[in-house]
Amino acid sequence: MQVDVGDVDQMVDFSRNIIAEYGVPDIVLNNAGITVAGPILDHTVEHWRRTIDTNLWGVIHGCRLFGAAMVARGQGGHIVNIASLAAFAPTRLLPAYSVSKAAVKALSDSLRAELAGHGIGVSVICPGFVSTPMAEHTTYVGTDRKDLAVRWLARRRYPAERVAAHILRAVDRNQAVVPVNLEAEIGYALSRISPRLMRRLARLG
Repeated sequence: MQVDVGDVDQMVDFSRNIIAEYGVPDIVLNNAGITVAGPILDHTVEHWRRTIDTNLWGVIHGCRLFGAAMVARGQGGHIVNIASLAAFAPTRLLPAYSVSKAAVKALSDSLRAELAGHGIGVSVICPGFVSTPMAEHTTYVGTDRKDLAVRWLARRRYPAERVAAHILRAVDRNQAVVPVNLEAEIGYALSRISPRLMRRLARLG
C-alpha cells in the first residue's frame, strides 16, 4: 500500500486497514526517509517541514499506532526504527537529516523503556553509508554535490541486504542501538568517548 507516513490521517487509515486484514503485526519497521543536503542557512522552512514530517513524524506515527495495538494484544512484538550514523555524528552537510535522525534515536530509547514491561522490544538501526539510490533522490541546496554523493555511495559497495541482516539480528537479540558498518561503529564509539572530536568532525565539508 502507498501511504504518506507524515500524514496522520493516512497513517491511521493505513494501520487500521493492515490490522483488519492481517491482524496486529509481530514486527513493525519504520524506514521511510528523505534527505536535504547543504548548509542550514540554505534550508527553507519547507525543507525542514518535509524532512521532519517524513523522517520523524513518520516514525512517531508508526510507533504510536502499531505500538498501541501490540500492547492491547498482549503478546509482545518488536518495533524497529531506522536512524543513521547522522543520529550521533552531526554534520554541516546534512543538518535537517541529522536532527531528524537524532530525534528518532531518542524516541526509540524512550519507547524501548516504556514498552519493555509489555514484552515489546525496540531497536534503532544506525547505518553508515549504504549503496542505495538515496543520493540520487536527495534535494541539494547551496553547492550541488549530487554527482560526488552518487559516486561515493556506489563506490562504498555496502548493499541494503547487509543492513537487513543486522535488522534481523537486532530483532532476534532485542538489541537497543545497532550501528551498521565500520563508519557507523567508529562514529558511535567516538560520540561516546570524545564528543568534542565529533563536533570538530562536523565542520568538515
